[in-house]
Amino acid sequence: MNSTLLAFDLASHWHGFWRGDIGVWILDRGVRIGLLLIGGLLAARFINWIAQRVTRRIDAEYQESDQLVRSESAKHRQAVASVISWLAVALLFVMVAVQITDILAIPIGSLVAPAAVIGAALGFGAQRLVQDLLAGFFIITEKQYGFGDLVALNVGALAQPAEGTVEDVTLRVTRLRSSEGEMLTIPNGQIMKTVNLSKDWARAVIDIPVPTSADLNAVNDVLHEVAQKAIDDPQLHDLLLDAPQLMGVESIELDTVNLRMVARTLPGKQFEVGRRMRVLVIRALRVAGIVAPGEMAPPVVAAIPHPATTMDADKDAREQDK
Repeated sequence: MNSTLLAFDLASHWHGFWRGDIGVWILDRGVRIGLLLIGGLLAARFINWIAQRVTRRIDAEYQESDQLVRSESAKHRQAVASVISWLAVALLFVMVAVQITDILAIPIGSLVAPAAVIGAALGFGAQRLVQDLLAGFFIITEKQYGFGDLVALNVGALAQPAEGTVEDVTLRVTRLRSSEGEMLTIPNGQIMKTVNLSKDWARAVIDIPVPTSADLNAVNDVLHEVAQKAIDDPQLHDLLLDAPQLMGVESIELDTVNLRMVARTLPGKQFEVGRRMRVLVIRALRVAGIVAPGEMAPPVVAAIPHPATTMDADKDAREQDK
């Protein structure tokens, strides 16, 4: 009997709770606010899923094709997909916030004065953020670099440029993967200078030191032959856009003369081509009998005489003179 009365009392209190002010507010407004928040989160996840699907599809097209490097349009499409998803999520949450204020019946006119104060505060405190967003907008629209590009970015506070492969570009930051595997996150507003090392095509530069005693005419003949045969090399045939060119004498030092050879390559392949070209040049110079500067005169190691031995030798010489 007591348990029946207790259950009836709890049921009446529970029924009365939903008829009270808090219960009515939860049913009338709280549920709608909760549904808006849940729907916004689900929509944001869906937008991110679509963006990732688009980028994976673009990357799969490159992986399945016979292209050695990504095309400029593919790089730009991946960057644009990332930016559009970021903007869509931001606009989505702004719309959800506006809907929540409408449900709460907050008058927009009463928010004008606080919004002006907050806007002025943000204008002073968020200058860096606005600068990052504007810089990111121009990076994307001007196609300065995109996903997969090899870049060197001069950042204002750093003495050395940040070098690496672009893995993500948004309106606010650029993420690079360095050659050591480190992930560098750089705000776009702090980028002072952009050097794209894989835009349309690249150039491999090979400096070749030879001794001053070498016959430069013979050296030029050997290097011209290397340049003509490089286009047929199995490792270089698909990476070179045209045959390498010998530029001639680049500088003269005390015991060496530096010659320069350049080769136009596919974007981002200049380092691989440069390493292979150096191997071919060294091999050809050795076959031609042209030694490297360090091999011209082998070092001579002599023993330093002991002072006592020197004194005895001088004494013997004086006695023989007598």
